[in-house]
Amino acid sequence: MDKKKIRELALSLKKSIGLTYMPVGVRFVFDRTHNEHKARKLSGYRYCQALMEARHGNHVILDAAGIACPAAAAAFGFKHLPDALKSGKGLVGFGITTDEETGKKMFEGMTVLEHNKLKELYLFPLETAEIAPDIVVVEDEVEKLMWIVLSEVNRRQGYRIDSNTAVLQATCVDSTLIPFLNQQFNMSFGCYGCRDATDIGPNEAVIGFPFKDLEKITHYAIHLSKKAILNSRAKNAYMLLRKKSAEKVERKDPFQGK
Repeated sequence: MDKKKIRELALSLKKSIGLTYMPVGVRFVFDRTHNEHKARKLSGYRYCQALMEARHGNHVILDAAGIACPAAAAAFGFKHLPDALKSGKGLVGFGITTDEETGKKMFEGMTVLEHNKLKELYLFPLETAEIAPDIVVVEDEVEKLMWIVLSEVNRRQGYRIDSNTAVLQATCVDSTLIPFLNQQFNMSFGCYGCRDATDIGPNEAVIGFPFKDLEKITHYAIHLSKKAILNSRAKNAYMLLRKKSAEKVERKDPFQGK
């Protein structure tokens, strides 16, 4: 798919749902590159922070030397997981778990890439895409993401979505690596790390899906925008309930109970 088509789809998806932020494309680079897209190479950034940069309009690259989060570095195969995290002690220290065994189990179930296989990650807003990404990641308000999830259910012709999360590594594993390796839609409510390290709001969450599904997801999002989204956001049923409640109060005998 050429860049013009990618940009058009991204803008259509954003407009149809009213997304606040730009959908982000993530390209997994397994060969050495010369950064022909003039992206900024990050240093001392967590993956969730790189994603934040991209959804605010920047083209960025993150590699083993530049990534700051040890858990994300291990997930992408850049570095080995430190013993403090692997043992579960780190999560106890953060107050995330009450015992080391729970923390250990959470990391044992972490989806990972083969060590030293990935060279770098190229993240960019789809609205200014130069190449096709492998994965699309969207961070936004939960209600807006709901319509993308429903678009995916339509794409799947009604089949329900199974999602995978430990409320740990929401952006790097849940929304990027799982969709890439399993080629499936996945969603997450976020995690301690991304909520501490980025500007993601308390009412926002994150989803990820393979780029190959973008065109159909956008098609169904446009369909939903013509009626379902408008009606739902108008809250007609709720307003009717409020009206009925108000009418009952008005008809109530003013002397009742006196």
